[in-house]
Amino acid sequence: MFDRPDSNAAFDESSEKEAVVLVHLNFNDPDFDETEQEFIELVQSTGAEIAVIIHGKRQRPDPKYFAGTGKVEEIREHVVANDAALVMFNHELSPSQERNLEQKLQCRVLGRTGLILDIFARRARSHEGKLQVELAQLQHLSTRLVRGWTHLERQKGGIGLRGPGETQLETDRRLLGQRIKSLKKRLDKVRSQREQGRRSRQRGGVPVVSLVGYTNMGKSTLFNKLTTSDVYADDRLFATLDPTLRRLKLMDTQPLIMADTVGFIRNLPHDLVESFSSTLEETRDAALLLHVIDAGASDRDDLMHHVDDVLQQIGADEVPQLIVCNKIDQLDEHQARLDRNEYGQITRVWISAITGEGLDLLRQALQEYFPEQQLELENIS
Repeated sequence: MFDRPDSNAAFDESSEKEAVVLVHLNFNDPDFDETEQEFIELVQSTGAEIAVIIHGKRQRPDPKYFAGTGKVEEIREHVVANDAALVMFNHELSPSQERNLEQKLQCRVLGRTGLILDIFARRARSHEGKLQVELAQLQHLSTRLVRGWTHLERQKGGIGLRGPGETQLETDRRLLGQRIKSLKKRLDKVRSQREQGRRSRQRGGVPVVSLVGYTNMGKSTLFNKLTTSDVYADDRLFATLDPTLRRLKLMDTQPLIMADTVGFIRNLPHDLVESFSSTLEETRDAALLLHVIDAGASDRDDLMHHVDDVLQQIGADEVPQLIVCNKIDQLDEHQARLDRNEYGQITRVWISAITGEGLDLLRQALQEYFPEQQLELENIS
């Protein structure tokens, strides 16, 4: 029987790149091509080497293997031919489907949620972010617990934890439950501290402007340019996971706080949204959302719709939005500009965060939205 390694990580960055087989099945999905490209980018951001992408078309998932038996045999042949260590499905697999596939393919099998969790684990840098990632991982993997969790036993000491007549699986489940309970308590404490800071800002009348948008839209680059910060930014999905707050210096406006948060993606699993709810609270309680989009993306309206879906899930759908059309430097003909509605209100700002074009117009838009005094820039987190 194939065994899982004693680690929550799907990929080992310390070793040579492992070959992975990707599976993307079409269930009459109108966004099939777009979701496949995003799937590829997600996998590439882990450093894995894609051996082959297997396609197929079905009306509905197979209850046992998700894919049909013929397709599973095709996958197995590619696993053997490429000496692949992992098969990745761009779909949600049930625990039983995942186990059945592992037995049939004799290698690790990971669904979409497992992949996203692995990337989150790599990106989390703050104490809170790491706690949230571990909690989400354990809650997801608890339904897939069929073998030994010896890494959890080492964390707890192990000796004396196993009662007479208790099976290893029962022990592992109990250890897992204890770890989840401990993580929730620690996160409650961190959230309480964050809430105190939020209440303090609200009492001081300092509005929060939160950057939101699809992942890899340039939010962190824009955040750095506006606040002269050095938040990590890279051209890959989920480059930034932990929320960051900075004070923003503007002329003739009231004090502002800028918040940078994790980017969204298609079909972000609901349990992940729940796990990261505290980091998204800055978005829910913001006075204004800067919704950053790729000005040249052919599917930008579709991506905006996915972001709005997540905002609705976290209760931020009623917060006013200002659309920031980023990356105009990649357009053949481009010019930084402001778009206004029939009432003279600014609705869109066209900019390039990487070159700085239009940032003065974005500052102007914020000054119009929050007119008052001037505040010096300082780090508040």
